[in-house]
Amino acid sequence: MDDRNQYLLALAKRNAKTYIANPKTKAVMVAGSVAEGLCDEYSDCDMSIYYAELPSEEELQFVRQQNQGSERLWVLGDRKEGGFAESYLVNGIECQFGHVTVTQWEKDISNILAGRDICSPLLKAMSGTLVGIPLYGETLIHKWQAKISNFPDLLAQKMVGHYLNFFAIWGMQEKFSRRDTTLWYYQILVESAQNLIGVLSGLNRLYYSTFQFKRMGKFIEQMAIAPENLAERLEKLFEQEPSVAIYQLEALVRETIELVEIHMPQINTSLAKQKLGWRQQPWQLSEG
Repeated sequence: MDDRNQYLLALAKRNAKTYIANPKTKAVMVAGSVAEGLCDEYSDCDMSIYYAELPSEEELQFVRQQNQGSERLWVLGDRKEGGFAESYLVNGIECQFGHVTVTQWEKDISNILAGRDICSPLLKAMSGTLVGIPLYGETLIHKWQAKISNFPDLLAQKMVGHYLNFFAIWGMQEKFSRRDTTLWYYQILVESAQNLIGVLSGLNRLYYSTFQFKRMGKFIEQMAIAPENLAERLEKLFEQEPSVAIYQLEALVRETIELVEIHMPQINTSLAKQKLGWRQQPWQLSEG
């Protein structure tokens, strides 16, 4: 652990003390780049605090003052739904705090594991919990980590089925070249890359969310099932000329579908395969 990581971990521990002093607090965890040992000078300090009941606004303001924090930078979520997040500066570093009741968090875990919300940003929170460092309430956090680490087959299948959806841009090269489609082209490219990672995350039993998805290469390194040189090939999609990139995308889609058929044969791939090799043909004026 380098100096930057040690500094932010020490900051997290100092922040945690003020929250732990509240008897409502049942567990505190630091996640994100601090927990993964990947900090740099732009990293924030990402913490989660779990409560028997959420603290009042007055209690949160008191803790923020005790931590010598700035005014809030932002607030997300609704405390009426059992959880929300806030951010403020401590020593010039953005510290982000997720506040949630134990009851709500355990309900969220159950909903995700049951595959009820494949697109939820909470999948990012699930992967964050797996690598999180407990600062208080270790028994509770270790219980959650054990539950989350047991990735259900149903969730894996629902992820693969959801993300196995690709727009056949490779069949429209001539059409796209004649139109002002720059924004649409990159939108399709981004969505296709996200869907490829989503399918492969399901095959590899990895929690994945498109929400603020970072460190793609490190994430893909966890995949035992993936097209060869996946990270490099995805990066190159955005560097190559569209006339080349769209066919590279088609190749990646084809290889990914083949992996689904090998490792999850119960998934119907027929719709995804329909337009592999398809090329749109122009119509012609007919006489009369």
